[in-house]
Amino acid sequence: MLAYLSAGIVLGIVGFAAAFGISHIGAKSVESMARQPEAIPDIRIAMIIAIAFVESIALYALVIAFMLLAK
Repeated sequence: MLAYLSAGIVLGIVGFAAAFGISHIGAKSVESMARQPEAIPDIRIAMIIAIAFVESIALYALVIAFMLLAK
């Protein structure tokens, strides 16, 4: 019973944190692109890499939730 509850809590918290992180990355990268248009390709590459890292953390949490449910 507690495994289901903890899996739901883990996914809720990590989902919120991942969404907040991606929105923060996107907002700051658009702001920096507006300030320095000549650096747009470099900023875009860094933004995509950072978003991939944040998404990988969310996927790790999903795997952990499945492990909790498998017990």
